[in-house]
Amino acid sequence: MGRKVVVPERVRRIVSLVPSQTELLYDLGLSAEVVGRTSFCIHPREKVDGARVVGGTKRFRFDVIDELHPDLIIGNKEENYVEGIERLAESHAVWMSDIETLDEALDMIRAVGDLVHRQERAETLATEIEVRFGALAPTRQRRRVAYLIWRRPYMAVGAHTFIHDLLVRCGFDNVFASPDRARYPEVTIEEIRACSADLVLLSSEPFPFDERHREELADLLPDADIRLVDGEMFSWYGSRLLLAGESLRNFVVSLGGVR
Repeated sequence: MGRKVVVPERVRRIVSLVPSQTELLYDLGLSAEVVGRTSFCIHPREKVDGARVVGGTKRFRFDVIDELHPDLIIGNKEENYVEGIERLAESHAVWMSDIETLDEALDMIRAVGDLVHRQERAETLATEIEVRFGALAPTRQRRRVAYLIWRRPYMAVGAHTFIHDLLVRCGFDNVFASPDRARYPEVTIEEIRACSADLVLLSSEPFPFDERHREELADLLPDADIRLVDGEMFSWYGSRLLLAGESLRNFVVSLGGVR
């Protein structure tokens, strides 16, 4: 982002504004240092209650953050909002990530490890994630996929997103990955049908698709395979990637094997 961020030699009080990066901080051994988190930061479940809730990812409680006196705030360009980040940066050290690919996620893990003096642990995590994703082989047959994240209106995952990168690694052709469309375009049932999507994935987040929604879409798209998927496995780019590699591999195998 072209900004210099100055932090103390030892970071003692951290506010994290991104769920996947909050979990990463705990997995780097920083339970005592994480003093603030968003309401969406739910992992690790047995530890996050020790940090105060500072609002949501797109609506911060500035009064609570100021009371916590953080010497480091960690955010993300996509998940947080510009006005809020700019306001926080006037008074605090705010470090931002910008992630569209698995490689950039690994860079982020290593960079955060360096920032908080947990380089060895961060390198171990990143290396293990690389190994696990190295075992992810693409599907035997190419599948034309629509990955939906919202309902009323339906919204899909487009190009230049972290989810898109993982879909490609699974061997899928993302039907809404046109560079002419938004990163998360609004789509209609007619468009999904016209794109010849033979696999429609309904994410568990941010909209909580469930079996009722799957059955509804199955009636509207009888020629497509409609599946519910764990959104955390496709969109969390912190240490949860340790679980995502095997989860995605098993999902690909469930679709009929790998090449």
